[in-house]
Amino acid sequence: MSESEHPLTIPGALDLAALRDPGGEAVVDGDVRLTWARLRERVRAAVTSLIALGVRRGDRVAVWAPNSHRWVVAALATASAGAVLVPVNTRYKGAEARLLLERAAARLLFVENGFLGKDYLAMLDTSAEGRAVPRPAALADVVTLDAATRPGTLSWDDFLRRGAARPDEDATARAAAVRPDDPCDLLFTSGTTGRPKGALTTHRQNLLTYRAWSARTGLTGEDRYLVINPLFHCFGYKAGVLACLLRGATMVLQPVFDVRRALSAVESERITVLPGPPTIYTELLDAPGRDRFDLSSLRLAVTGAAVVPVALVRRLRAELFPEVLTAYGLTESCGTVSVCSAEDDAETVALTAGRPVDGVEVRVAGPDRVPLPAGHDGEILVRGYNVMLGYLDDPEASAEAVDADGWLATGDVGHLDARGNLVVTGRSKDMFVVGGFNVYPAEVEQVLTGHGAVAEAAVVGVPDARLGEVGRAYVTVRPGAGTGPDDLVGHCRERLANFKVPREVVVLAALPRNASGKVDKSALRTT
Repeated sequence: MSESEHPLTIPGALDLAALRDPGGEAVVDGDVRLTWARLRERVRAAVTSLIALGVRRGDRVAVWAPNSHRWVVAALATASAGAVLVPVNTRYKGAEARLLLERAAARLLFVENGFLGKDYLAMLDTSAEGRAVPRPAALADVVTLDAATRPGTLSWDDFLRRGAARPDEDATARAAAVRPDDPCDLLFTSGTTGRPKGALTTHRQNLLTYRAWSARTGLTGEDRYLVINPLFHCFGYKAGVLACLLRGATMVLQPVFDVRRALSAVESERITVLPGPPTIYTELLDAPGRDRFDLSSLRLAVTGAAVVPVALVRRLRAELFPEVLTAYGLTESCGTVSVCSAEDDAETVALTAGRPVDGVEVRVAGPDRVPLPAGHDGEILVRGYNVMLGYLDDPEASAEAVDADGWLATGDVGHLDARGNLVVTGRSKDMFVVGGFNVYPAEVEQVLTGHGAVAEAAVVGVPDARLGEVGRAYVTVRPGAGTGPDDLVGHCRERLANFKVPREVVVLAALPRNASGKVDKSALRTT
């Protein structure tokens, strides 16, 4: 098929969506409703403003904001201008965001400064200890997505006025110059060292991946998709915005998950598709007064990122969704590797992550990289068009992650069953998942040991009924130092996003160690 039928760039996909169904609803965000034609028009206006501000092909543009129509416009405009989107987690503190902006050398930042009462720009300009700190050197412009501004920033309306005098042909030419193999986004994963690593992926990689994802899940242009997953995450942006763009489905955006608002939106917007981590489905099922809402439009749930009980899948199918699917992916694979299908039974959906999407290979191998038979656990390796270009400015880490034959070492452990379904049984490198968000213990341990009273720290994930897992920290304290668990939790809360903050801190006389002298985290989990 030709590229005109299946575009391989994001601006090409937006052009096709606007041509195919100009009057169809593309985005619903509260009172704001945009058709595909209107969305394209707003994106093109934002592209001219990016050009007016001096954003060039390959520049990095960050977005630090909750789900909104302006987030979508800013992201699609960034891609259409040939720049690289850098999403920033809305839960990050200033130091975390500043580190990402510095690593990315972000040229411009879009920020919603008042979200949930947080002054993001004040956090960015202030250290955890309250000292003024300079903004990242490459950051030339800041645009606020809300009305509030401060000296040195532009409001959204001011931003759009910057490009209003430029001819539309500027945006058209810039979008036409985008090539399928140009990088389009840079998503950061902390990695086991705690140092952010930015995974670069291209237009072609993402569009091929989410065509395959949409085909497997059955997403269509008739669907109305409630996007609760945060847009700074692959699950929200790629399996949400990009999938809807490719299929012509309507995105109904919510900035945070609130169970009653979600139920109300399902009824009023006739939502058909509602992906998310397992915890949101538990809350939907157990919501008081759920039976007072008309939820009959729901047809598809897509989940993953944590253990999914068989009983939950069965209950979802019986009470809310005719189709429930699970999937597996990671940032370095554009967010998707494998997905179940509608024909899979509850046990397959709950106990496996389905089969690799078309064109992607999965191998389970031992330390020698030799494939293991079905049913035997080993490291999960992935090869295909979805594997990242590499980590930004980190050739050593890139070579370690992706070998000369193109196999991505995921760091996850699992096996293939007799039918070719992927079963993820564990994670190497100790990463755990809190409510759908990855937490890397090394990062939390670094913050804990930055406290003057802490000698050593080890963090593990422990089961939690609502979030799947939460962090538990074990520390030893320096002789004569005075501190306690509450003080250490507060120390972390000032420096880390809330999902990274340990639920509890346990003070030990010594950390258990194995024969090689390394901290024995398996022993800690039984402490």
